[in-house]
This record gives sequence, C-alpha cells and structure tokens, in this order.
Amino acid sequence: MIILLRNELLTEMNTRILLVDDDPFIIEMLKSAMTALGHAFDTAMDGEEAKVKLKQSEFTMVLTDLTMPRCDGMELLTHIKEEYSQIEVIVITGHAEIHGFTDVARAGASDFITKPFGMDELEAKISRVIREQNLIRKLEHLSMCDMLTDLYNRRCFEMKLHEEVPRAHRQGYPVYLALLDVDRFKEYNDQYGHQAGDRVLQDIGRILVQCTRENVDWCFRFGGDEFALIIPYATVAQVGQIADRIQERYSHEQHYAPTSLSIGLAQFIRNPGASWAEDIADLVARADKALYSGKEQGGNRVIADSSLSCPGESDARTDP
Repeated sequence: MIILLRNELLTEMNTRILLVDDDPFIIEMLKSAMTALGHAFDTAMDGEEAKVKLKQSEFTMVLTDLTMPRCDGMELLTHIKEEYSQIEVIVITGHAEIHGFTDVARAGASDFITKPFGMDELEAKISRVIREQNLIRKLEHLSMCDMLTDLYNRRCFEMKLHEEVPRAHRQGYPVYLALLDVDRFKEYNDQYGHQAGDRVLQDIGRILVQCTRENVDWCFRFGGDEFALIIPYATVAQVGQIADRIQERYSHEQHYAPTSLSIGLAQFIRNPGASWAEDIADLVARADKALYSGKEQGGNRVIADSSLSCPGESDARTDP
C-alpha cells in the first residue's frame, strides 16, 4: 500500500524494473529496450541474485525468465508475491516451458511474454502494467483521503498508526497522538447551517497542516468534527507547542465563535505482555480521555495525559 506524504502531488510513479535472466544475450537485449523506453533498471542473472537486489533497492516491476539455475522464475515469482506484493511481475517464457500462462497467472504474474518477442510487444506489455499501477495508486490515494478537508481519513489513520508505532518502538524514538474536537460545533451548525459548519472543518484542516511539520507529522480527519495528529520525532515541549499553535491560530477566527478547540495529548507506551493492538488501543483511549476531560472543563483546552511530563505548562495543559 502506497501512502503519500501530506501535500504531495499525485504524480506518475517512477518506474524501476529488475531484469532477471541467465542468458547474457537476453539481458543485453532487455537493457537496450529499457534504455530506449527511458526506464531505470538493474539486472540479475538468476532468482537468488534477484532476491538480493530486491532487498537492496526498490523496484516497481520485475521481468523474469522461467528457467534459471539456483532459483527459477516460478520460485522467484512466489517470493515476490509473498514479500513484495506491490511489485508487478512479467514472466518471460519459452515455447517448451513446463509452466504455461495459466500457471504463472495463478502464481500472481501480471503478464507473460513468449520468446522470441519483439520490442513493440515488450513495450506494450510494460506500458499496460505501468498504467494499471498508476490507476491503483490513484484509487488507493482517494480511498485514504477525506474529501471535505483534504486530510487523510480514519482508514488511513488506523493504517498509519499501526505502521508508525512499532517502527518508533524499534528505532527508539517517541510518538505522540493528539485528538482534537470542535467545542459547541452542533450549536454553530444549528445557528449557521451545515455549509457554514463544513467551512469550519475545512479551515481546521488548513490550520492543522500549517501548524505541523511537513513530511513529519500526519494530519487526519478522525470523523465528524474530530481530528487526529500523529506526531513522531518530537519532544514533549514540541508537542505542546504544536497544540498551542493550533489553538492560537483557530482562536483568531472570530467568525467561528462560539466554537473552540479541545485537544487531548498522549504518548505511546509499550506495556510488557500486551499486544501491539492492545497498546495502540490504549494510546487512543488515553488521548480520548484527555480530550473529553478538557471538554468537561468547558473546552478550549489542551489536556496532556499523564504519559507526558510538561514542565512549566500553562493552566490549560494539565493531566486529567
């Protein structure tokens, strides 16, 4: 699954192809074709070398022969589908191969090409796979976005949180969660109408993007009038500054009175014996508890869970 960084334009992906064949003549022909077509590429002489190259570099496509020493094309295809499911594979077959198109298709190949083949046929098959990859990428991007605010949506939040938290734990850096809710939003909607309420949500989306670190923090519309931030690589003080900037920026929007923002903060804690899912659920629950503690105190507050120690914090940032 490909998730774009915030504000990144959805451009065509950069194609990089791994060419795998034990025949030096075929490899040279494929290299010439890739150069003519303008695709970046690397080569491997069999499946075992290809596995090493796949670990070392990123590829979007593999062209592989079927009959090779050490690790044949079917074994390599199975390995790619198990370990690199986003990589598409075109299998090069001979007339006398044991495996036919049905076999390679069932194993997960995107297409096949039979020796001898012409450059027009090869270009057509590669182009079709690239078009399909770009279409899938665009559909995945749309499925991750909230159409009203242009932020990432709840589905993307769940995926990113389950991706970022284990990585942060492995690499030894902290990760924080901020949950935000619009105070008195129903009252504002009732008074000014849902279109005006939508404009409030859109402005909050812009404020979150402006007040967080580009390509580091992740902004989401959690649902309704709730938003979320995943904040890695930060100190407690930096997290507090981000929350304060958001509240200050929103408070300047006088035409959104009587609404305000409540924010709950929590830091991920790895508990011995607990599963990742349990600890992630605990993180969300603690941030949510801090958020609603602030709302119960009248709103317009930043409340830090006890997992954060905020020396010199303001009255508005206290443990629930």
